[in-house]
Amino acid sequence: QVQVVESGGGLVQAGGSLRLSCAASGSFFRHKDMAWYRQALGKQRELVARISSVGTTNYADSVKGRFTISRDNGKSTVYLQMNSLKPEDTDVYYCNTDPITYYWGQGTRVTVSS
Repeated sequence: QVQVVESGGGLVQAGGSLRLSCAASGSFFRHKDMAWYRQALGKQRELVARISSVGTTNYADSVKGRFTISRDNGKSTVYLQMNSLKPEDTDVYYCNTDPITYYWGQGTRVTVSS
């Protein structure tokens, strides 16, 4: 079963930037549609950004124009560049396929201070 490891989170001031990375184990990564999700404590996990196996991207309205998802199939890694961060972006961020087929990783925590 494929596992993912997310990294790159941290504490940043509003207006700042972070770049998240997600490294996936296993083969067939290049054929998978991948996505970044986020979840706050007590809330439902939501899809933030999605990239298809051929590079087509989609974003939640709340992050459109600020976040950019990309992938490196040679490294089996998907990235999330987050710019103009807002306090409401504070969450734990996870990556997985879309639809979900991998085990969930530990996520990476993003905290945006006002």
